[in-house]
Amino acid sequence: MIGTVINIVYLVLCIALIATVLLQSGRSAGLGAIAGGAQSLVGKKKGLDETLSKFTTYLAIGFMLFTIILVVV
Repeated sequence: MIGTVINIVYLVLCIALIATVLLQSGRSAGLGAIAGGAQSLVGKKKGLDETLSKFTTYLAIGFMLFTIILVVV
């Protein structure tokens, strides 16, 4: 039972990590260009980029911890 719950949380964590990495603006802009095409006209939103960067860091730490937990379980 607990293994199933951990696997579901791990899957949600993986999808969230992929989404946040793709939403960050980079050199090629990734998927961020799809969601924020108006940013190129008005300018970049630094607050959003910083928030996504912090959130990505937390998700990556959670990803590593859940990976270790899944190996142990």
